[in-house]
Amino acid sequence: MTNSPRIAPQPAVSRRAWQALIVLMSGMFMALLDTTIVNVALPSIRTSLDASEATLSWIISGYALAFGLALIPAGRIGDRIGHKWVFFTGLALFTVASLACGLAQNDLQLIIARVVQGLAGGMFVPAVTAVIQLMFPPASRGKAFAIMGSVIGVSTALGPIVGGLIIEAFGVEQGWRLVFWVNLPIGVIALIAAAFLLPAGTGTASAQGAPAPARVDVVGLLLLSAGLVALLVPLIEGQDRGWPLWTYLVLAAGALLIVAFGTWEVAVTRRGNSPLVPPHLFSHPAFTGGVILALVYFAAFTSIFFTISILWQAGLGHTALESGLVSIPFAIGSILGASQSNRLTERLGRTVLVGGVALVTVGLVWVWLVLLLTAPSDLTNWILLPPLFIAGLGSGCFIAPNVAFIVATVDPTEAGAASGVIGVMQRVGSAAGIAVVGSVFFGTLVVAGPGADALAAGFTHSATLAMAVSAGLSVVALLLVFLLPKRVEAPGGR
Repeated sequence: MTNSPRIAPQPAVSRRAWQALIVLMSGMFMALLDTTIVNVALPSIRTSLDASEATLSWIISGYALAFGLALIPAGRIGDRIGHKWVFFTGLALFTVASLACGLAQNDLQLIIARVVQGLAGGMFVPAVTAVIQLMFPPASRGKAFAIMGSVIGVSTALGPIVGGLIIEAFGVEQGWRLVFWVNLPIGVIALIAAAFLLPAGTGTASAQGAPAPARVDVVGLLLLSAGLVALLVPLIEGQDRGWPLWTYLVLAAGALLIVAFGTWEVAVTRRGNSPLVPPHLFSHPAFTGGVILALVYFAAFTSIFFTISILWQAGLGHTALESGLVSIPFAIGSILGASQSNRLTERLGRTVLVGGVALVTVGLVWVWLVLLLTAPSDLTNWILLPPLFIAGLGSGCFIAPNVAFIVATVDPTEAGAASGVIGVMQRVGSAAGIAVVGSVFFGTLVVAGPGADALAAGFTHSATLAMAVSAGLSVVALLLVFLLPKRVEAPGGR
């Protein structure tokens, strides 16, 4: 009688590991909450600080861009010195920056604090996934990441409602400040817990017995940062200042800096050093298309709530809470779509991504048609409920699995670098989308006469044009999806 092979038992996950996961999820909750909670506070900030239209764009775009630029170097530094203290430092800075946002007395102070907040978020978010990889064995890792996915969905959904409730309860002047200060108790408790519960270590590479990772490409990071900022500044400030000559010169300088960044990365690679963005990744045409897809898609869907929030409050006179309720159908749809995306992807492959972006496109075009054909006085939450739910359902189906499909276009040994590039481009897309849509919205805003009706008509007209830009970007994203492989099991395949 032969003995049946025994399966080696997986190591048990300690109670401390699950407690540490709660700490990590607290940080993730804060970072994602701040991507949506601030949208409903924008009109209150505009009134309280007498903020310019450009300031409103900077509050969202500055956070997203700084967040994205910090992702790759933060991951590299964590690999070298240990992810615990990178997480702790980033979370501490995020908490302090949240305090500074709420204390801001003018536009400039708020923008600076918000950019620092974004940098801090980009510092500690890569450490979340890295520590999960270190603390949980493969058998339990899926459960940990599923919890993280749920936290992402819930925090994104809660943001508009929490922001609306706070402003409703405390008023315009103090409410928007408390929107930022929500992070303070969470941050302080998470920092104390992180000091005791997160595992101290020398970093991912050392923990796995691998050679120490290469140093951060500081020159490349500076060139990329300067180039992206130079492109973003004219897009945000140009319309507000009447597009003077300097805006075109700065745009040209930004393009040259991006070219210089690409040239530098090639030179770093030839010298045998580690570039910030490995140039050979872009030798895969499908990866290049996937990166453009990430940029375009995030530019399309993140900008719609900027448009709706400004329209709903500043144009139509609704409260912050009513504005927050508008986005709930999208959030619910997104959670439902994300919960089913992995199962559907295993069965249908790339078709899930195609269907997801198609639903987003249908939803955004539908919203655009509603704004175009409905009188401002007839616009209600209920009219936008079906299209936003459809768009949210599609977004959930797309966002969860899309990175895996883009990474599948390159060799498996390049997966880590490819994931980092995609994460940066998603945030850059969010920043660029807000900049472009904000420029269209405020650049076309004309209120023809006094009275609430004229105000509503002017804001609705501008929102319609801004939504047309978002819908157009989603159409481009739909075309780009077909560049991705049909199955993630076949890297580089089509």
